[in-house]
Amino acid sequence: MASDTPPPAQRTASPPSNLRQRLFTGLAGVFAVAAVGYGVWWLLIGSHHVTTEDAYVGADVAVITPQTASAVRKVLVSDTQEVKAGDVLVELDPSDALYPLAQATADYDRTVRRVRGALATTEATAAQTAAKAADLERAKAQLAAAASDMARAKLDASRRETLGPSGAVSGEELSTARTLMRDAEANYAAAKAGAALAEANLKVAQAQDAAQSALTQGVKLEEHPDVKFAKAQLDAAKLNFERTVIRAPVDGVIAKRTVQVGQRVAIGAPLMSVVPVAKAYVDANFKEVQLAKVRTGQAVIVESDLYGGSVKYHGKVVGVGGGTGAAFAVIPAQNASGNWIKVVQRLPVRIALDPAELARHPLRVGLSVKADIDTASDPQG
Repeated sequence: MASDTPPPAQRTASPPSNLRQRLFTGLAGVFAVAAVGYGVWWLLIGSHHVTTEDAYVGADVAVITPQTASAVRKVLVSDTQEVKAGDVLVELDPSDALYPLAQATADYDRTVRRVRGALATTEATAAQTAAKAADLERAKAQLAAAASDMARAKLDASRRETLGPSGAVSGEELSTARTLMRDAEANYAAAKAGAALAEANLKVAQAQDAAQSALTQGVKLEEHPDVKFAKAQLDAAKLNFERTVIRAPVDGVIAKRTVQVGQRVAIGAPLMSVVPVAKAYVDANFKEVQLAKVRTGQAVIVESDLYGGSVKYHGKVVGVGGGTGAAFAVIPAQNASGNWIKVVQRLPVRIALDPAELARHPLRVGLSVKADIDTASDPQG
């Protein structure tokens, strides 16, 4: 009678098969849970973030150039040195600027003295005009008095001439009356000439006053054109002298110093750069397919390769570039044959960083960073 008991080999093969089945089932469950979890993460979080590692630190570097040509007398900074705005970087030889400054100072002082003299002359001519007007009034009064005296003398002489033949007046009295009449006529003629002379003198004084007033009328000393021109020349000479001392325009770190003591520098020649590391920003190059939801003001998390993921910077999008790098290349990508190969382009996105975080963990221009933009954040926040 055959037995239904399976062979020993079959009895030992069943448990491993069941174990593998359970392992595959568990692994499938893990993958399913992971897929669901990733889907939920992507729906709630991942779809609202765009990330790139094609990002670098930048800053508005200040290039230090002289504004006057001269020899270098002192260089007070070196590469990697931190400076503050207003710190002296380079001193140029001021000898070439001293002579124009002294000349401009002398010209200004001479012009001020001359204009003061002109203003004083204007006051004097005005006073002379007033005096000549008074002289004319006095001459007119004297003429009127002489005319009155002449009329009275003529009347007296005429009366005595009438009474002379009758013997009512003596010959001596008649002669005296005639003499007085002639004296009165002479006085009148002299008064008339004096009045004419006074009137002529007044016209001359008025003409001189008008000519002098045309140069200074209604203008104070500091507002006179000659004084303003001399002051402008003096200010230009002072400015040129002050430019022999070159100062830092911003806070930052010295870089690319090429100037040396004794070197004669020309106007506009680059001497060094000042990198304002406290105002560093990030230019992140995102693919064009990532930028549909990117808006100015959205929050950004930045990680630097210098510090790793342990340091995170919080920034904001301040703008998107006006064109791709290829569009602004010296030789733009063009294909005259009409065969065009589509390449996903990148646009630079400017990201401003938190100054307090930059102060705690300084960055340098050109460092690589990773940028993550939260497109769901409030741009106005």
